[in-house]
Amino acid sequence: MSLLAGIAAFTGTGSATLNGDELATISAASRSLSGMWELARHIDGHFLPYYLFMHLWIKAGTAELWLRLPSAVGIGVAAWFLVDLGRRLHSTRAGVIAAAVFAILPSVSYFGAFARSYAFAAAAVAFSFWALHRAVERSEVRRWVVYGVAVALVCSTHLFAVLVLPAQLLLVRRARVVPMLAAMAVGCVPAAVLGLVGFGERHAISWIPQRGPEVWLKFPKMAAGATGSGVMLFALALIGAVLLWKAAPRGAGAVPLWRAAPRGGAETGRATAGEPGRATAEETGRARTGEPGRAGAGETGEGRVWAFVLVGWLVLPPVLLLAVSQLVTPVYVDRYLFVTAPALALLAGLAVAALPRFQVVAAVVVVLLGCALSVQEHVTVREENGRFENIPWALRVIKAEPDDAIVYGQSQLRTGFEYYADSLMPVDVLKTGEAPSPDGFGYPERTDAAAALDGRDRVWVVWRGSKQSGLDGDVVPRVAEVVKAGFKLSLAKHSAELPGLTVALFVRR
Repeated sequence: MSLLAGIAAFTGTGSATLNGDELATISAASRSLSGMWELARHIDGHFLPYYLFMHLWIKAGTAELWLRLPSAVGIGVAAWFLVDLGRRLHSTRAGVIAAAVFAILPSVSYFGAFARSYAFAAAAVAFSFWALHRAVERSEVRRWVVYGVAVALVCSTHLFAVLVLPAQLLLVRRARVVPMLAAMAVGCVPAAVLGLVGFGERHAISWIPQRGPEVWLKFPKMAAGATGSGVMLFALALIGAVLLWKAAPRGAGAVPLWRAAPRGGAETGRATAGEPGRATAEETGRARTGEPGRAGAGETGEGRVWAFVLVGWLVLPPVLLLAVSQLVTPVYVDRYLFVTAPALALLAGLAVAALPRFQVVAAVVVVLLGCALSVQEHVTVREENGRFENIPWALRVIKAEPDDAIVYGQSQLRTGFEYYADSLMPVDVLKTGEAPSPDGFGYPERTDAAAALDGRDRVWVVWRGSKQSGLDGDVVPRVAEVVKAGFKLSLAKHSAELPGLTVALFVRR
């Protein structure tokens, strides 16, 4: 199932073109180690671990498929942990259903074919909950070490992935407070370092607007990638949390209800481990002796707590991210919360697996209905403009003639046009160097646009945003500079979605 999840995420990899964030990955990872460090001191410092990984990865190439392959693998890894965590909390069937639900989420298709660290973060978060369950199940040094490593990976993949960790604190108990908090503290060292770096780079995210509690109404769509399937799965997730809480044993040594043997010794003897709602004598014996079995959380009397832990995994990140936005600086961006998608799928899987019968039929119905409710979103993320920054489209619009010039409204767009250009481009009259700025993704440019355009009769101007954003007002200063240099608008076209790209042709008056 983890392989299928990875394949599902990878299916749209070669369709949607790279967007600005993915091109920033190429720009950062293509630099020397000292160059990446210099960049991290000014912008995107919290992405440095990912950039270091991609620095090694792109030595084999920068094709779209190759750039996005690690994210698809990350989705597969996350699905594997969901399968085993579902098995530990309830049954193998619950884990498999959770992974199937996870695989059909449009958000998984998007971030699984996205050359950024969000799929890595989802995998690391799933790993941390899986490792915590093992450590709680049997408190051993090596298991706490694995948990500490998992927390460190969470902190290294994306700074705001750490917002899932408070949910794990619900499992703190006197008997394990020292090893658990010690492992978490050591694992959080990268978060402390990257957090300090990120706090000093707040100017780099000044574009993020302040948000209010109304964003929570859109959270199901964000986590699932589609409104219809998101609402359905959130309802299932709440049911799954309630059923996990109600079915969990209340005391140490109790057998979970889904493994409780039916009345009658003869039937108990015939029960099989693979049959839902029954338990073998061996499993019952393990539960009574405290030996970890397939439902370790329940057998240690903590199944009810895990219901709250999983709900915390799902709902705490958006709440805490908005709190940070209100108290420190605006940081609420939907994609920062992709780490909640595995929790949504896991809780939905638990709800279906907890049905008294027809679990397989119900699972098929949920998966098919989830697909039906999100068909359009799946199609959209697999279109050429699936990342809303269609540079190949812009290149097709540009019909360059000899001596035509090109001016970029945002200098970092140059990276994408140089990546996709496969024919003669207009002359880049403002460019002063081949490498991007050491402290950002833009390029050093001439400031005297009028002088640079002297002798040119046609100039193409490309900017990120709508036509109005560049033609009205001063949002894109380069457009005003071209007009001031003696040019008038001849044509302007905008790609299908916002913010999208605008391509405009200006001719000499």
